[in-house]
Amino acid sequence: MGKPRIAVIGAGLMGHGIAWRFAAAGHAVTVQDPHAPAIEALPRRIEEICAFLVRDAAIAARVTGTLDLAAAVADADVVIEAAPERLAIKQEIFTQLERCALRGTILCSNTSVIPISEIAAKVTDKSRILGTHFWNPPHLVPLVEVVSMGSDNRPAAERIAALLHEVGWHPVFVNRDIAGFIGNRLQHALKREAIALVAAGVCDAETVDDVVKLGFGARLAVLGPLEQSDMVGLDLTKAIHDVLLPDLDVTPHAHPYLDALITKGETGMKAGKGFRTWTPETAEAVRERLRAFLAGMKNS
Repeated sequence: MGKPRIAVIGAGLMGHGIAWRFAAAGHAVTVQDPHAPAIEALPRRIEEICAFLVRDAAIAARVTGTLDLAAAVADADVVIEAAPERLAIKQEIFTQLERCALRGTILCSNTSVIPISEIAAKVTDKSRILGTHFWNPPHLVPLVEVVSMGSDNRPAAERIAALLHEVGWHPVFVNRDIAGFIGNRLQHALKREAIALVAAGVCDAETVDDVVKLGFGARLAVLGPLEQSDMVGLDLTKAIHDVLLPDLDVTPHAHPYLDALITKGETGMKAGKGFRTWTPETAEAVRERLRAFLAGMKNS
């Protein structure tokens, strides 16, 4: 029996990286996107990853692009949706996927935060619908969160986890379908407090970033938060919590400081200013630093 055939819906930021990783493991991959420029750029983006990771450019030959969703998924064993993070778009795609894909095909969403039950709300057979939350860039970051809606999804989740492991990712199971899953709940809890510290005048954005990168962040890649708690002792962890937790930010929505920046058009690197000020050169330096670090971890 040959390798499972993969279809990726969306040729953008995440889709082309997911496609590359499967193709590099020997799978035939079809990538669909409704925008012709995205499909036209797909071969170049796949080849750029090959060059960056010093891999055989022939990998690109295993990736095919198309504008036609039905054609892309017609013989696929696994479909991974990597469309924009908007619920209506994803619901429409999954309605089409249920109609066009083979009955046994597993249908996955790469959503970062939207509960899978909401994405699958208009689908009849929900047992084959899963979340597979890849992290950016997916060809470098090993983690994938495999999200089930309930016990009916477990067989499909186990099949997908085995496939992802075989390809070289590190799948973990998310047993409850909650917004943000595991990683983004943790990440954005940190971001909420970081924004609140800047808004309160405790420090500036650069200081927050330095504290994370040069302090506890330096150990996070090898020591998880609960490992660290066990290491220092749960009694010490509780003593810290008793003092600290009542003082942490609990804003139940986006912080007003964040809203104010967006209102001013200060939306980050793409605008030249966000929490920090950016030039095209300094922004690209950060992106390159991240790529080089993740590539080094992957090859270590």
